This record gives sequence, C-alpha cells and structure tokens, in this order.
Amino acid sequence: VQLQASGGGLVQPGGSLRLSCTASGFTLDDYAVGWFRQAPGKEREWVLCISGSDGTTYYADSMKGRFTVSSDNAKNTVYVQMNSLKPEDTAVYYCAVDRRLTPRSRCRSLAMTGRIGGFDAWGQGTLVTVSS
Repeated sequence: VQLQASGGGLVQPGGSLRLSCTASGFTLDDYAVGWFRQAPGKEREWVLCISGSDGTTYYADSMKGRFTVSSDNAKNTVYVQMNSLKPEDTAVYYCAVDRRLTPRSRCRSLAMTGRIGGFDAWGQGTLVTVSS
C-alpha cells in the first residue's frame, strides 16, 4: 500500500502547478483521498478531500476557487490543479487516504473539523515553492 505524490516545483506568484497522487496496492476510488500540506514551522493542514466512491469534493476555504481536484480511475491517480498560487501556498504537499470510514462521510468530517487522524498511507510529499 503506497501513495506517490509528485508535480511540485518552483513557481512564481500567480502561477499554476498540477500535483498528482498515484496509488499502488489498492484502489483510490474505494476511499476518501485527502491532500494536505505542511509549511516550515507549521502544523500539517488539510487542503481538500475527494470521495473516491462518488467524486464529491471538499476544499479548505483558502483553496476554494483556486484549487481543483479530479481523479482518473483508470490511472488510479488523483490530481490537484493549483492556480493563482501565492507565497503562502509554499509547503510540502501530501496525499493520504482514510480506509476506515465511508469516503464521503470521511471527507465531510474532515471539512467540518480539520482533523486528519485516521488518514494513512502517506506518501513522501512533494515540495511546492511559490516565490518570485
């Protein structure tokens, strides 16, 4: 069971990046798939969540309108298109799944509480740096 996040890099403010999260050993569309980020000196926070079972999406407020999540079940991959990037988006971005609860319920609870306990299979993360 493994997740691989990729696609990070250096981008100027206002620029765009697309991150990918590819799973091996299990099928993403069975679970809630979350994206999280951790900036230097800060706690890990949730960015968005997609329910693998029905595609319902949830975004943290600061990401709404700028980030868009999508999935390709054939590739067992979830993508995050990040637009209008800001310096404060600089962080290591991780994807993870919660395999305990029904996907939509878990995403909804994550959106309501921000609590990331229960998400596992964390990948190594991909660094996004937004700087001029």
